[in-house]
Amino acid sequence: MTVERSLIAEELTLGYGDRTIVESLDLQIPAGRVTTIVGANACGKSTLLKAMARLLSPSAGQVLLDGKSIHRLPTKQVARILGLLPQSPLAPDGIAVSDLVSRGRHPHQGALSRWTSADDAAVARALEATDTAHLADRSVDELSGGQRQRVWIAMALAQETDVLLLDEPTTFLDISHQIDVLDLLTDLNRDRGTTVAMVLHDLNLAARYADHLVAMAGGRIIAAGDPGEVLTEETVREVFGLDSRVVPDPLTGRPLIIPIGRHHTLVEPERAETRLG
Repeated sequence: MTVERSLIAEELTLGYGDRTIVESLDLQIPAGRVTTIVGANACGKSTLLKAMARLLSPSAGQVLLDGKSIHRLPTKQVARILGLLPQSPLAPDGIAVSDLVSRGRHPHQGALSRWTSADDAAVARALEATDTAHLADRSVDELSGGQRQRVWIAMALAQETDVLLLDEPTTFLDISHQIDVLDLLTDLNRDRGTTVAMVLHDLNLAARYADHLVAMAGGRIIAAGDPGEVLTEETVREVFGLDSRVVPDPLTGRPLIIPIGRHHTLVEPERAETRLG
């Protein structure tokens, strides 16, 4: 089991150059749970994740990891605790899958320590969990977008951190592999207690897999909490500018968002039954 870690943003202001993206934001990632962050494009989701992973320095406020400023902690110490899968990672030209996944073990290597059987086992587990073991000897350059995404997830898993941040981990994946990845992250959370926080675009998958859901718009948090309380028709309209109907998911009871759009109108129940019949 992993150690429960505290990850908190306090009065966080972020931007690039003179452009502010996130301003005075407060957020606590619940330890030992799965958090999903949703919002329209350019609302600050990825920027927030970068700051929480120490890849972007705030212009104001701070990110606290176990009560200490994450930007003041040693890099290797942070990397042993917190892993990040960014939105568009880049692999060195010609690198083999097994070599890329093995890089997830670098934070566990000291200046004088050698590669051990424990490292081999961690890499093997990550490859097996992501169904990429058969690709181990292939060059990453040769893989499809979906295969490449699963290899990157394998590298993040091989790092074996207590906290895992993922920016759109289902990008490039077909629906079957999207479910596989989200099930895998849920298993990781339930079996090891890993704290998972991820950005997702699909609201229905976000609602289905989240213990805690954060909705963002314009660089601020509109709502956060239980998915059933956060994903209302009013919140969907405020965050995405979209009219919708929110009904219970027949499988889980979680919110299921049905977008309306300009070319579809509401159908009375009797008429709907007639159409289906």
